[in-house]
Amino acid sequence: MRSRFRSDRGLTVRMGITLFLLGLLYVGFVAALIALLKSWVLVVVIVALLFGAQYWFSDRIALFAMRGRVVERDDYPELHGVVDRLSALADMPKPVVAVSSMDMPNAFATGRNPDNAVVCVTTGLLRRLEPAELEGVLAHELSHVAHKDVAVVTVASFLGVIAGLIVRFAFYSQLFGDGRRDQNTMAVLAVVMGVSAAVYAISFLLIRALSRYRELAADRAAALLTGRPSALASALTKVTGDIARIPTKDLRTAQAFNAFYFTPAFGAEPGLGRFFATHPSLEQRLDQLGRISAELGEAALPGKS
Repeated sequence: MRSRFRSDRGLTVRMGITLFLLGLLYVGFVAALIALLKSWVLVVVIVALLFGAQYWFSDRIALFAMRGRVVERDDYPELHGVVDRLSALADMPKPVVAVSSMDMPNAFATGRNPDNAVVCVTTGLLRRLEPAELEGVLAHELSHVAHKDVAVVTVASFLGVIAGLIVRFAFYSQLFGDGRRDQNTMAVLAVVMGVSAAVYAISFLLIRALSRYRELAADRAAALLTGRPSALASALTKVTGDIARIPTKDLRTAQAFNAFYFTPAFGAEPGLGRFFATHPSLEQRLDQLGRISAELGEAALPGKS
């Protein structure tokens, strides 16, 4: 079933290229591990189990990590009402609705497909946004589900997660080992760490490039579906400003999930780090919404003349 969210050929092409390149990297990575560790059964079983766990349980993992819980209509009738309207407007299955107890204003969507999706908002977001602004944010998150880029990012991030875990395991194995390993064992560990670090770096860059584009695609789709890009721009401005006032130490846990958030959990706009960021800059997002607003004949965006 196709939703009424505006399709984005550029996003589809980028997702395909990213998955293809990561697939090649994945095959090479597994082959290297098998050659180095001399046990293809062990490598394949471990990788398959971890991949399956991340794919099938990614929604539960994300909710647990961000202190989210599924909520019923009686608990949050207004929130359910907005999700109901947007799902009907987009002609897509209604996702499970969840709320996180975090004060940081944010939202995210997760799940392997539109029939098994979760949209979660924080209590900090619900407290700060007006109804039209909340609708814009939720439309943004639903577009991620409709475009299936949530599932692609979940799958794409798997390889980087595995590589990162292997680097940590090898590092601590060397650090806390008993010192009785022979030179061959040490050489294998060093090569495993090197291969894993290279795989992590390449997958990191590919996912970041895709993530920045998918956020712009979600903004476009949400603005066109609701017909109110100014409300989404207002939400972006408000949420980004409020996050900048939250102490950095309180954002560190959340930063691991930046690729899934409506806006990244950074205290300030990064400098050179924007080239490795999961999201485009606030200025880029507002400029795009401003152009859409002009096309729709809507009033000027907040902060725009």
